[in-house]
Amino acid sequence: MEGFVVSLVIFAAIFAIFALGLNLQWGFTGLINFGQVAFMTIGAYATVLLSLRGVPLWLGALIGAVLAALLGLGIGLATLRLREDYLAIVTIGVAEMVRLIAENEAWLTRGTFGLQSFPLPLATWNPNWLGRSLMVAMLTAIAGLAYWRFWRWLRQTVKSIPPAHLTNGVALSLGYLLSLTLLVIGLGYASSTLKQLGTVPYWLLGVLLLGAMVALVWFYVWLGALAKARIPAWSNSLGTVAALVCAALGLWVYGYSASALYHYDRNPSKAGLMLISVVLLAVIFWALERLVRSPWGRVLKAIREDEAVARALGKNVFAYKLQSLAIGGFLAGIAGSLYAWQLTTVYPDNFQPLVTFNAWTIVVLGGAGNNVGTILGAAIFWGYQTVTRFFLRDVIPLDDARLGAFRIMLIGLLLMVLMVWRPQGILGNKDELTLGK
Repeated sequence: MEGFVVSLVIFAAIFAIFALGLNLQWGFTGLINFGQVAFMTIGAYATVLLSLRGVPLWLGALIGAVLAALLGLGIGLATLRLREDYLAIVTIGVAEMVRLIAENEAWLTRGTFGLQSFPLPLATWNPNWLGRSLMVAMLTAIAGLAYWRFWRWLRQTVKSIPPAHLTNGVALSLGYLLSLTLLVIGLGYASSTLKQLGTVPYWLLGVLLLGAMVALVWFYVWLGALAKARIPAWSNSLGTVAALVCAALGLWVYGYSASALYHYDRNPSKAGLMLISVVLLAVIFWALERLVRSPWGRVLKAIREDEAVARALGKNVFAYKLQSLAIGGFLAGIAGSLYAWQLTTVYPDNFQPLVTFNAWTIVVLGGAGNNVGTILGAAIFWGYQTVTRFFLRDVIPLDDARLGAFRIMLIGLLLMVLMVWRPQGILGNKDELTLGK
């Protein structure tokens, strides 16, 4: 279980950094970039190729991120004067061009054979008890700051709920979530039992399961809308209960993560990468929060809302867009370095367009224009990806290839429900949506 949790934390942190770059470009600036994976590809390949030639890992990762930022500048200089839809098309093309270069230029990237056996950060480090304790302390400090911020949000949210409605709202929200969880578990258990018994044809079991899932989702969406109309402070109560559940799961994850760091010798490369990923995520989040709350960030929001107004006020819209694209590319380059270290082998197929759309899923899920929402979206997305990879195998009557497609279809269904129920995302602001304007 410890290795499972460590891998989950690493992937969630990497894709949180990756999606934070996209959130800066789209959520704060309004740039529709469907080629974010191109920057990750540059960062990953540059880091690995330089490290194989003896360049220190930290320097290789920095150079990879800078090269990704330069690619962002190049794309921006060529495309930022285009309309949003043309920008999206061009960025998809650039991402595929970068991937195909990595696949075909074997003299540089080893092509489809990929890159293996490259150095990994902290893989050969053997810390004593003091070093392990310091690593646990760093993780604890970051977790403590996160929970302190959560506590401030929770206290403010609870204050917004009238005391007369607080108890009833929280109790009903708890019942709503608990009953949904039990029904999903019961549905999975029934399907798993029928699959093992083999009394129902697989095609019929699949149809029945899909119908039951659609009916369950529709019923709980309807029930939630009914509760919102009739129960005062329903949305805040439901959000409070869901946040408390997530906080409890976070403590569970923290326990295993701290144990992995203290028993560092069990898996040095993964434990070290987990700490690096979490620390980098914390630093990047802090820096981005400072940036988007500064006058520079307010100009980005003004460009997102109406760039003609920002231009009329004397702002160089093109330069601000260029900076946003370059910084987002820099962050994706850092994520690419971490992604390469996590995979331990780098192939061109690791950087399919689906990677970009995973980042879009994360941003939409958490809420555009909200950095905390992006991190929450990454945690939920990778929690879903990891759990369903094992849970659905015993429930869904499909082979591995079809099961992967089904998991993508399922998260698409959940996103559609979210767009109906809460189009701004979990923590997003409805007034800051940038699509459909």
